[in-house]
Amino acid sequence: MKLQLKVSDMSCGGCVSTITKAIKTVDANASIQCDPKTKIVLVETESSESAIKTAIAQVGYPSS
Repeated sequence: MKLQLKVSDMSCGGCVSTITKAIKTVDANASIQCDPKTKIVLVETESSESAIKTAIAQVGYPSS
């Protein structure tokens, strides 16, 4: 499943690292692209959208 999430609080490389690690805890094989300029996170995963959103929110980055 491919997801495109808007993470408005993502602003730097540190944010990208935190978000990437959070997603990897849900799906270690997920393909993740984060762009702090556009605030878009692209995820290709076998996990559900809600599981990915929850993992990102738990580290302080709610997504839409």
